[in-house]
Amino acid sequence: MRICVFCGSSAGNQPEYLQAAVQLGTTLAQANIGLVYGGAQVGLMGAVADAALAAGGEVIGVIPRHLVERELAHESLTQLIEVASMHERKARMADLADGFIALPGGVGTFEELFEVWTWGQLGHHQKPCALFNAAGYYDKLIAFLDHTLAEGFMKQPYRDMLIVADEVDALLSKVQAYEAPKVAKWVQSGER
Repeated sequence: MRICVFCGSSAGNQPEYLQAAVQLGTTLAQANIGLVYGGAQVGLMGAVADAALAAGGEVIGVIPRHLVERELAHESLTQLIEVASMHERKARMADLADGFIALPGGVGTFEELFEVWTWGQLGHHQKPCALFNAAGYYDKLIAFLDHTLAEGFMKQPYRDMLIVADEVDALLSKVQAYEAPKVAKWVQSGER
């Protein structure tokens, strides 16, 4: 099994974010779960990779050439895959992974998570998508998603697809036990 981790290229302002990245990388490796991530050596990205490597885990990085040229690529991975674009990066990471976890991060992390979650809603994959809510980082996003549900822009089965936990062992247990919802179709007739 391999898990794709989306996370920040910076470490953020709270030490708990870095601790969560290290804990997740270590725990994945100890559970013999490979790590797929964006291939950089900086921020939470570098921390999760370094922790997995230090614990003897498989770490596959996928990085666009233009970021390699800016000297951001991690040079000690199990495998570093260079691709031409960000679109190719996301597709390759998704193909390599059996599930997705988002650590704290910025717009890129949000975009990556929302894209794979949307793919799951559309039935393009049956893989779990999860938020590691380290130090309550995603509390306001979770509240907004619940607001989206309450306002009729999301259905409960799709909201339930997004796993949320603030502790790594609980998160991985939920990811490993995930079953995609069985929904007849994405949009019910008469809805917009």
